[in-house]
Amino acid sequence: MRDKKQDGQGDIVVDNMTVTTETSHLFTFLLAEKSVRGVLLDGTILIQEMRTRHGLGPLETLVLGQALQVTALMASSLKGHDEIGLRIDSSGPIKGLVAEATATGEVRGYLKQVPIPRTDPLQHFDERDDLNPFWGDGFLTITRYLEEGRQPFSGSVALQDGNIASEVAHYYLLSEQIPTAIHLSLVFDIHGRVTGAGGLLLQAMPGASDKIFAALDHKTRTLPSLGKALAEGRKVDLWLNEQFSTFSPAILEEHSIHFHCHCDAERMRLILLHLPLADLEEIRANGPFPVHLTCHFCSKQYLFDQKALVDICLEKQSCT
Repeated sequence: MRDKKQDGQGDIVVDNMTVTTETSHLFTFLLAEKSVRGVLLDGTILIQEMRTRHGLGPLETLVLGQALQVTALMASSLKGHDEIGLRIDSSGPIKGLVAEATATGEVRGYLKQVPIPRTDPLQHFDERDDLNPFWGDGFLTITRYLEEGRQPFSGSVALQDGNIASEVAHYYLLSEQIPTAIHLSLVFDIHGRVTGAGGLLLQAMPGASDKIFAALDHKTRTLPSLGKALAEGRKVDLWLNEQFSTFSPAILEEHSIHFHCHCDAERMRLILLHLPLADLEEIRANGPFPVHLTCHFCSKQYLFDQKALVDICLEKQSCT
């Protein structure tokens, strides 16, 4: 069982990591006489917890934070127990990442390379930084796992400029023919801590005016930082009304969003069980014990003693 105790107001210590009990919030809304669907996220708490769980530096937090926020925005259109995944594979120093979100507001993800190698420091520690040199060539893949579907549906596009917001917008236009505009924002303090994180996604509904959406797309590209506004204590719904007042925003729903991982001891045991029998017997005989397995998505460690390895070897033998 996970070690859990209270540690100050609103916080819980889980596996020696302080995790807030508060949640981020996502708003769905309509613009321009209901012709454009929008999603707005105050992801500050989500990204702060992500960084704590993975122990990330500012560059790593900026990259994975953008991915988690845009995946949460995309998941807003899901229903029931549907899930969506964002995967990027690249030739640059970042190597790639995976982010997943569910219709119920659960978000998780990880970077393939930590720390990310770099020679020059970031200039701004926010959306103004050019991350293209860190990506190189690669592909972005979006996969939907539908509760009633027999198999997942995936689509991929080649990376264009290394900006996750524009990469996902490009995917929607190319693969699903949905005009999409996205704004992602993370802001750090002078100590490199996340003080504000937010995201906005706009998508044209069938029959929407091309002229109106072009104006919204331009507006989204020139928005003042949402992350900075949140860091200053601005309410995300008030920010929406201020920035898009001429398009008559109408908020429909509000949902909570939180970092959550589905890992458990049984899933980790199955990872060991899938190893070749010769490898398992080597571990059983020589250790070292306990065997440590770490979840990529949340960095939780699982320990297996020698007796557990004996049982796993016996189960493996019975299957071969």
